[in-house]
Amino acid sequence: QVQLVESGGGLVQAGGSLRLSCAASRSIFSINSMGWYRQGSGKQRELVAAITSSGATNYADSVKGRFTISRDNAKNMVYLQMNSLKPEDTAVYYCKCYFGRFDYWGQGTQVTVSS
Repeated sequence: QVQLVESGGGLVQAGGSLRLSCAASRSIFSINSMGWYRQGSGKQRELVAAITSSGATNYADSVKGRFTISRDNAKNMVYLQMNSLKPEDTAVYYCKCYFGRFDYWGQGTQVTVSS
């Protein structure tokens, strides 16, 4: 099993930055894919960014060039640096991993971007 705990959300003005953190309860060295998802009010949950154990990344088109995902295997942490935030980025952000044939999700952290 893996427990994921997100932190770093908050209220920020448009154009500002936030850094989200995801702490895993076990080593993530062997967990190939870890990602950040978000769910806005009345919307479906969507992939924001993902990173493999080799460091390969992929991003939703809406965040390319503004968000950066990274991982620190030694600290069992995954990060999402969010720059040039827009009101449409407002959502609950979730950390997710796939391990042992199961998906594991964190509880989410709220990001609110004011215009």
